[in-house]
Amino acid sequence: MAKVLHIQTSPRSGQSYSIQVAQAFLDSYRQMHTGDAVETLDLATADLPAFDAPAAKAKYAVMGGQAPTGDAERKWAAIIKIIDHLKSADKLVLSSPMWNFGVPYRLKQYVDLITQPGLAFTVEKDGSYRGLITGRPALLVLARGGAYPAGSPMAAYDMQKPYLEGILRFIGFTDIRTIVIEPTLNSGPEVARQKADAAFAEARRAAADF
Repeated sequence: MAKVLHIQTSPRSGQSYSIQVAQAFLDSYRQMHTGDAVETLDLATADLPAFDAPAAKAKYAVMGGQAPTGDAERKWAAIIKIIDHLKSADKLVLSSPMWNFGVPYRLKQYVDLITQPGLAFTVEKDGSYRGLITGRPALLVLARGGAYPAGSPMAAYDMQKPYLEGILRFIGFTDIRTIVIEPTLNSGPEVARQKADAAFAEARRAAADF
């Protein structure tokens, strides 16, 4: 039995295109993989620790080959728990809207918590990085009010899709699949519905071999 972890980031619940399309994927996935379990982590309401001074102190201690102590040790233990939770999943689904051309602040907070030396990545002797969260697929479901097609002038404003795909590669993911719903706002409700319907169909197809 495989475990699928769905990390959702929009606070708009059922009004969110990213959540709606991710749910369409997961509904089909459950039908096709009846023995698997699906867990949802809602970052909009999750109790995430701040990446504060003790957390930074812990990170620099680990990068220096030392063990964190005191408040730093306690904060590092909380961070390890979050990373272990991510690692417990065999498959990852991450759904997110675009905010100000990037990602919601709660998702950035989560990324800052999990991207830790010795836990999510390591530095090789030659100075290169190697991700440690490997051997599992990831699906990104991304919604954007505008359209940012590759090669267009608007593509330079897209700091959502390249960032998330880059972070996943950095921490070890190699099988990264992405469904984009755009535009959900700038071209009016009829176009948004058409794009959403196309994304629903793509999501249901994607569930078969995930």
